[in-house]
Amino acid sequence: MNNLVSIITPSYNSSKFIEECVSSVLSQTYTNWELLIVDDCSKDNSRDIISELADKDERIKSIFLKKNIGAASARNIAIKKAKGKYIAFLDSDDLWKSVKLEKQLLFMNENDIAFSFSTYQFMSEDGKSLANIVKAPKKMFYNSYLKNTIIGCLTVIIDREKTGDFEMPNIRSSHDMALWLLVMKRGFSAYGLDENLAKYRIVSSSNTANKLKAAKDVWSVYRRVERLSFGYSIICFVGYAFNAIKKRL
Repeated sequence: MNNLVSIITPSYNSSKFIEECVSSVLSQTYTNWELLIVDDCSKDNSRDIISELADKDERIKSIFLKKNIGAASARNIAIKKAKGKYIAFLDSDDLWKSVKLEKQLLFMNENDIAFSFSTYQFMSEDGKSLANIVKAPKKMFYNSYLKNTIIGCLTVIIDREKTGDFEMPNIRSSHDMALWLLVMKRGFSAYGLDENLAKYRIVSSSNTANKLKAAKDVWSVYRRVERLSFGYSIICFVGYAFNAIKKRL
């Protein structure tokens, strides 16, 4: 088990967090990875920091965009350039525990899994661990995930040799949700590893920090991307709202 993992990291004005994020990748006990950081035309000094990090380790690949195109499109540029059998996702303000790749890849190989995710923990904007831990269920499939968007993007690893190539739908937010549904519609369930392997930072400016905006985006995925009926969308949304509240408690 020594296949290349391509880690996809979009960056926008991430100067406060990007170095810590990259450090969590550098600390991985599984070392055969490439980290593709796509800077989406940041206005701060993110590019300088990313360039310095890339100069220090050839596994870090920097991609600097000339205009702002949004997180989904930025991720897709990295996915197209990725060389790995596995695609993993890590946003520029989140962190991995050092054994994340090693343990999750072992889990996938031992169980012949194409799509996996793990338990993760919330942390405050200043990096303090919070009590909230989102436990990964054993298995999620298309209809169950519509009602419970519990899969944390920062924990996902996909074996694209099994699933085939993919890209994130080009929507403003919840594009990760739309991608997981796309992979599930191809017949692949998502398998959860119930071990806390990552930390999700709650940043006040993020889309997911705005609960009403996040809810609208989920509704948009139901109706515009998945084209669910209004009635079934209501059923799914009730499940989503219940589980979203439960996840934060």
